[in-house]
Amino acid sequence: MKFYHTPLKDAYIIEPEPFADRRGKFSRIFCENELKQIGLEKQIVQINHSLTVQKGAVRGMHYQKPPKAEIKMIKCISGAVFDVIVDLRKGSETFLKWHGEVLSSENIKMMFVPEGFAHGFQTLEENCELLYFHTEFYSPEHEDGILYSDPAVRISWHLEVKDVSERDRNHPLLSQDVKGIVL
Repeated sequence: MKFYHTPLKDAYIIEPEPFADRRGKFSRIFCENELKQIGLEKQIVQINHSLTVQKGAVRGMHYQKPPKAEIKMIKCISGAVFDVIVDLRKGSETFLKWHGEVLSSENIKMMFVPEGFAHGFQTLEENCELLYFHTEFYSPEHEDGILYSDPAVRISWHLEVKDVSERDRNHPLLSQDVKGIVL
C-alpha cells in the first residue's frame, strides 16, 4: 500500500498496489501493520456497505462525537464518487478546511478519515457502491453532521446536487463561533 498526505493534517489517500496478471488483479485493502504507519491504532470493529443509485446524489456530512469518535476508511467498489472530508478538530491547523478526492472502482484509491472529521460523498455515476471500515460501532446518540452546503465550509461539489436525504438536508449550519470537536 502507498499512503499520500492530503492537505488536511492526519488524513490520507491510500493506494493499494495491485498484482495483475492474465487472470485479473489482486490487491490488499487492509493491513493492520501498514496502516499503523498513518495512525490506525484502533481496531476495525464494523464494516458497512452502501449503494446509491442516482448520479449527483450527496450523502453526508457525517461524524460521531467523542467518546464514540471514529476513524473511517472509505473504498468505492462500483462506480465513482467525489469523496469529501472536513476537519472539525478544535485547534487543528486545518480546522474547517475540506478535501475531496475521486474514489472509483477503476482507481482503487481509499480515503483515510481521522477522528474528528466529517465525511460525505457525491455520486459521479449511477449505482455507486462503497465500503466503510469503522473503528467504532454505530452510536445514534453520538451521531452528528454538518450541512453539505454550509457556507462556512464551501464544498465545491463536482455535479449539481440531485438528491439528499431529509436528515442530511436538515443538519444545522455551523455558527460563526464554532469551536470544534475536542478529542
